[in-house]
Amino acid sequence: MGQINPQIHESWRKVLSDEFSSSYFQRLKVFLVEEKKNHLVYPSGAHIFEAFNRTPFDRVKIVILGQDPYHGEGQAHGLCFSVPSGIAFPPSLQNIYRELQTDTGLPYPVTGDLSGWASQGVLLLNATLTVRANQAGSHQGRGWEIFTDAVIRKLSEQRQHLVFLLWGNYAREKKSLIDLNKHFVLEAPHPSPLSVYRGFYGCKHFTRANEILSENGIAPVDWQVR
Repeated sequence: MGQINPQIHESWRKVLSDEFSSSYFQRLKVFLVEEKKNHLVYPSGAHIFEAFNRTPFDRVKIVILGQDPYHGEGQAHGLCFSVPSGIAFPPSLQNIYRELQTDTGLPYPVTGDLSGWASQGVLLLNATLTVRANQAGSHQGRGWEIFTDAVIRKLSEQRQHLVFLLWGNYAREKKSLIDLNKHFVLEAPHPSPLSVYRGFYGCKHFTRANEILSENGIAPVDWQVR
């Protein structure tokens, strides 16, 4: 884990340098080293900062907040809600795709890989960036949330006209980190099967986010997953 810093895009390294040198982050690195000695940890080390590497700081347009990486084999690859091509779609992603199809009229995707969104400026950020295999939430409270809260604050402070999609109560709690005079927040229930019918279906966040971007002179996102 000593090479954790070089594996994040230079734009983010500059913005987050204070976080990487902080005591909590050093403790987090020690924790992860010990975890990897005794347990299988997802995603792989090369993919922990995938969201940041796919979406440099100055290219972020939209932020989608997740909570934890997927904890099943082959699922997590550093982008919230996304899975690599060839991996079965988890229930929340299936529901996101159903809303995407209804909202935009685009075809139902054949891959769960959302890298195409990320490369267009959609930061797919989990609050916790690692997880022990088959144990949901196992790396919560170890420091990742401090780090990702700092990410949201830095975006709020240093960027303008971003659209934050906050799905579910956990994500909605992050609203307090965002300057609502500079940015836009769209809220909905989580796309999980437990809450999707409470208002995620029909929220139309994909078209609404693009409308906001266009109104502010920012190129919209092509939401088609290829």
